[in-house]
Amino acid sequence: MRGLTTYVLEPLTFIGALNWGLVGLFGFDLVAWIFGSATMASNIVYSIIGVAALLWLIWLFIDQPTTNR
Repeated sequence: MRGLTTYVLEPLTFIGALNWGLVGLFGFDLVAWIFGSATMASNIVYSIIGVAALLWLIWLFIDQPTTNR
C-alpha cells in the first residue's frame, strides 16, 4: 500500500490542492481550463482526485507505527 500512497494518492492530492489554491487565489480552475467547464472529463478528474484524497486521509490514520513500551 505504501507504493500506492507514494506514487498515486499523494500526487493526485497535490494536484487537487494546487487546483484549489489557484481557484482561491486567482479564480483560475486548472482542471476546467484543461478539460472544459462541467464536462464529463472534468467531472471524472474531480471525482478521481476526491477519492484519492479520501483514501490518502484514511491511510494516514491506519498507517500508524506501533510502539513497544
